[in-house]
Amino acid sequence: MAVPGNAPADLAATELFAVDAYATEFAAKVVEVDREGGRIRLDRTAFYPSGGGQPHDLGTIQSAEGTLFVTSVRREAGAIWHQVGTDHEITEGTDVHGVIDWTRRHQLMRTHTALHILCGVIWADYGIPVSGGNMEPLKGRLDFPFPSMSADLGARVEQRVNDEIAKAHEILVDFVPRSLADADPALIRTSANLIPQTIDPLRIIDIVGLDKQADGGTHVLSTAEVGAVRVTGTESKGKDNKRIRLEVTEGSNDA
Repeated sequence: MAVPGNAPADLAATELFAVDAYATEFAAKVVEVDREGGRIRLDRTAFYPSGGGQPHDLGTIQSAEGTLFVTSVRREAGAIWHQVGTDHEITEGTDVHGVIDWTRRHQLMRTHTALHILCGVIWADYGIPVSGGNMEPLKGRLDFPFPSMSADLGARVEQRVNDEIAKAHEILVDFVPRSLADADPALIRTSANLIPQTIDPLRIIDIVGLDKQADGGTHVLSTAEVGAVRVTGTESKGKDNKRIRLEVTEGSNDA
């Protein structure tokens, strides 16, 4: 996966997941150790930190001192911390080799992309933004401010999403100036703008021909890589808040 030519240089060099979701191994150096908190910070990382409804990556960080298992990854005051426990002797300045749990990462990429397709379908068909969401590997949900919800919405949405998956839309990562994104309501799709104004430029996920919006998560290169989706439930969570749940499968939902 090519690094976008307009990606901020510091981001491309330090947050590898933001420019290449398929990077699963990387070399880095330990720049800070929080012994009491059982966590370490690296000068660069491919581990995705929890955020935007997407869970963190898992994996290992290897060094001459041994192998550390990464159990959580969090962003705190701009810094990305890797939870590795306290039973280790690693120190600042240590060279390390990170390895992402690819099975989990790829499942999350497929799931996140499926949710973007769902978001794109709802926006295209109803002009309604997403108001919230969450996911785990191969399962996710999005909330939309529908005033009401028909009994057949789930079946219609499932068919529409699978039709778009089958079209094998290319998926691109782009970066645009915040001023341009703020002028286009389709790019910042959350009904309440939760993206701080200090984030400039904005990272954009473009499902070519279907959906284009600001997002920080990891995605596959083509909608075909998602496989297929099954809508497992639709719920009313109150006035103007309707939830659609889906799961990602390997292929056709004919079975």
